[in-house]
Amino acid sequence: MKMKKEKFYITTAIPYASQKPHFGNTAEIITADAIARYRRAMGYEVYFCTGTDEHGQKIENCAAEAGISPQEYADRVSSELRGIWDLMNTTYDKFIRTTDDYHVRAVQNIFRKLYQQGDIYKSVYEGWYCVPDESFYTDTQIVDGKCPDCGRPVQKAKEEAYFLRLTKYADRLIEYINENPGFIEPESRKREMMNNFLLSGLQDLCVSRTSFKWGVPVNFDEGHVIYVWIDALSNYITALGYDPANKRQPELFNKFWPADVHIIGKDIVRFHSIYWSVILMALGLPLPKKIFGRPWTNFGVDKMSKSRGNVIYADDLARDFTVDGVRYYALAETPYATDGSITYELMISRYNTELVNNLGNLFKRTLDMQKKYYGGVVQPPTSPEPLDDELRAAATDAYATVVKCMDTYHIADAVAGIFSLLHRANKYIDETLPWTLYKDETKHARLGTVLYNLLESLRVAAVLLMPFIPHSAEEILKGLNAKPELDALEKTAKETGHKNGGYLLFSEFARFGGLVPGSVTGESKVLFARVDEKAFFEKLRAEKQSAESGSRAQNETAMPEGCALISIDDFMNVELRSAKVISAEAVPKAKKLLKLNLDLGCEQRQVVSGIAKFYKPEELIGRNVVLVANLKPATICGIESQGMILASGEETIRVVFLSDDTPPGERIR
Repeated sequence: MKMKKEKFYITTAIPYASQKPHFGNTAEIITADAIARYRRAMGYEVYFCTGTDEHGQKIENCAAEAGISPQEYADRVSSELRGIWDLMNTTYDKFIRTTDDYHVRAVQNIFRKLYQQGDIYKSVYEGWYCVPDESFYTDTQIVDGKCPDCGRPVQKAKEEAYFLRLTKYADRLIEYINENPGFIEPESRKREMMNNFLLSGLQDLCVSRTSFKWGVPVNFDEGHVIYVWIDALSNYITALGYDPANKRQPELFNKFWPADVHIIGKDIVRFHSIYWSVILMALGLPLPKKIFGRPWTNFGVDKMSKSRGNVIYADDLARDFTVDGVRYYALAETPYATDGSITYELMISRYNTELVNNLGNLFKRTLDMQKKYYGGVVQPPTSPEPLDDELRAAATDAYATVVKCMDTYHIADAVAGIFSLLHRANKYIDETLPWTLYKDETKHARLGTVLYNLLESLRVAAVLLMPFIPHSAEEILKGLNAKPELDALEKTAKETGHKNGGYLLFSEFARFGGLVPGSVTGESKVLFARVDEKAFFEKLRAEKQSAESGSRAQNETAMPEGCALISIDDFMNVELRSAKVISAEAVPKAKKLLKLNLDLGCEQRQVVSGIAKFYKPEELIGRNVVLVANLKPATICGIESQGMILASGEETIRVVFLSDDTPPGERIR
């Protein structure tokens, strides 16, 4: 009798269809896809939803600038975004657009229901509005006339509007969060919501606008459009067919709601954990089981921003690093609770070290040895030694680590667990020396056992890697000619309805010893081609120059594109301090980075800086440098960096040094 599968409903935030998504946006869909694929591998029936948020003043403005209608503009951006999602090999089951007819009808009915039962009321809004973030703020919330979240200018707004009674549900929501400790994760996000918003007192939320037209109309009050946080957030239930006007909700909704997890950026946890929770409470629906506010992926230590000119796009990266290279970096580089970081240097280092050397070389050299010594025929492991137990244990540990970490959304740790197995397999080659065993005919049984263990380690690793780098994992299985696994992938791809959505049940395939002796391995191949750093940057510069226009592109002294003029007040907001380097050391596995300990007089700071190519640690100790002291801390290669030091140059980096008599901690103006 076939067992009934457990259900698992996972969603991403739906990105705003105002511009092409950058790498940080794309990392979210890749993360959600890895979780969805993992849950399928654990035997769950998964429903995976993503899409685009397509209404609002910003899109109306962008469309006017482009000389097209808002719908045409949204169509263009949504299509581009979906293309990138597909390129990244993501296996979503539903792609919802907030301009879809069924969604618009359901949102109108949700708004009407909440109004009729008194959870929405009409009043007048007066305050500050941030167009890019589509958020309202009070006088006490704005900072120097700017948005407290994004730092961009806000504008005064006063208009008739409808409000959602957040205050009515505040106590109930506080009680719910206290009784469900895993509802908001990581824990730091939960504390932020409780301390900064709920416990300090909620204000009712503005949920309609009259100052623009591009939105879902309030169908009982002409001139009002439903504001983003009811429109966009409702996608999680309208995608399943929910509509309060239904006499009976559809089977899809009844099967999968409540969601098991909303995967969202940390900057919108408030909207999901508070606003969305209140909407669901008011509708009489259960809340999602978990809201996971994943960290950002920054460019170095800075938030990615087109205006800053530091945006990296996933589709561009895929040309040089493959789709799986992009997926791997997105999953391996972002910690559970602290921000990750991407630079081209970090991307090249991780790609070459882990994918090219650790995985790719292990795969190719193992298959090459198998073909050279045995014509590809897999030998039975008849000559075991105690050393083999360590490799088996590494495979068992990798399986356990993936399950433990994926169940708790520690994605990077799960990936690291698999690569620990690959590291152990590479070490096993150095310990057993297969080429030496081959020279001694009395050791051929041992050689066959060693190669079996290596092939089997690759097979287990490929099974565990399927949620993370699925194409490469399948290529490994093809190289091993692992027919049961390949047949299962083909069968389950048909089951999921995704061309590349096949999965392998971990309980069936992830245990050591599954490779059948007597089978014949296929041809070896290069899974990942090494990226030459110098050639890469030369190509990048050439592409940048070809994209620039006029004499400015040829003038190396011209102000770089994207550099905006700032006021003296803006400059004074940057706190520059003198600091003495008291220690310096290389960062493991990151040949471009040095970890510096700096003395500011009153305190010490740790800073990660990409200057290792140009300075030896001993050349820096005792020197005085300029520290940008009020940057938010960031995590680079797993190390917290508490600021940055000033340097000049692109191809050659020159640190800005101060005179030896400069006291630590002195303000620089």
